[in-house]
Amino acid sequence: MKKTGLLFSYSLLIISIFSCKKTEKKTDFATEVIQPKYANGFTLERGEGFWKVEVLKPWTGAEKTFSYLVLDENSSQPEGDFDAVIQLPVSKVILTSTTQIPHLDMLGDTDKLVAFPNLNLISSKATRTRIDLGKITDLGSGPSANPEMVIDTNPDWIMISTLGDDLRYLELLKAANVPAVINGEYVEQHPLGRAEWIKLTGVLLGNYEQAKAEFEKVENSYLEAEKLTSTLLVEAKPTVLSGVMYQDIWYAPGSESWGAKILENAGGEYIFSDQKGTGSIQLNYEFVLDRALESDFWIGSADFKDLETMGSSEPRYKAFDAWKNGKVYSYTQKRGETGGLEYFELGYMRPDLILKDLIKILHPELLPDYELYFYEQLHEKK
Repeated sequence: MKKTGLLFSYSLLIISIFSCKKTEKKTDFATEVIQPKYANGFTLERGEGFWKVEVLKPWTGAEKTFSYLVLDENSSQPEGDFDAVIQLPVSKVILTSTTQIPHLDMLGDTDKLVAFPNLNLISSKATRTRIDLGKITDLGSGPSANPEMVIDTNPDWIMISTLGDDLRYLELLKAANVPAVINGEYVEQHPLGRAEWIKLTGVLLGNYEQAKAEFEKVENSYLEAEKLTSTLLVEAKPTVLSGVMYQDIWYAPGSESWGAKILENAGGEYIFSDQKGTGSIQLNYEFVLDRALESDFWIGSADFKDLETMGSSEPRYKAFDAWKNGKVYSYTQKRGETGGLEYFELGYMRPDLILKDLIKILHPELLPDYELYFYEQLHEKK
């Protein structure tokens, strides 16, 4: 993933973007507001012959909002100032984060992807088939897409993730009349909030109703799984350690984060539930050792392949009961053919699969016939 699991600081220049398409403007701007159920970062409005999309939280702490207009085929443009105008139908789009790839797959629009930065990060089988056929341009392997190549591709729109450096190219894309839409899905902390961004992508593709239907399938699956743990008593919930060491700092999900909330929904007692934060928190080893020495499980232990490799990389890991007892789980079960972890691509869109994995690990009796999808238990090196 153009990843992505870690959060970054940004030094941003925000410029308005406008489409090159010239359309007749009209003053009637009556709309029906469609408020997302879980996502807080965007809103949708449906008008006669158009959609208005507002991205309210493009990145953590942002005060700037972005407004986009999506015009139906053969419709006229209402008056108003927009950061980009997109004309339907569309046939060529560019994405910049692997978390957006499942949107196209689920909506049957994989064939509209014409370019992406660092193709090796993509795990989707449908997209890899098109890559192998030479139908998707590699925009480079650096921290952002190559703007000159983006312009040469002449897409109907490009979706920019605010976890990368592509924001700095907005002025250049504006001058080249390339509509750019910012995706701030990672700011969402409700597990279903991130998945709900497929509705925004659906609007941009002229495929909102299917996007809504696909999201509702995921929503129903998640809520049904959540019910399984809703009546568990506190004493029935195993304690869970998460995170890893890097240069003597222990990085773990904050208690208000997406990952911590899924652990809670899975019926786990997160050992750092009092450590506030919506992203990654930093802890010292002594604190973690004192708090988590006897934790029942260790979930989210980076991408180690086995316990021996994990222990060799950081001998202090061996002190924890979860490591000693082989109760360590990582999200490494599924990798794409070029090495990308499917968890980082599909996980945002399928939190229901993550939730079921965690329930299976923590409370296997609740899902007796379920097989782990993303996660796998680490064993001794064979």
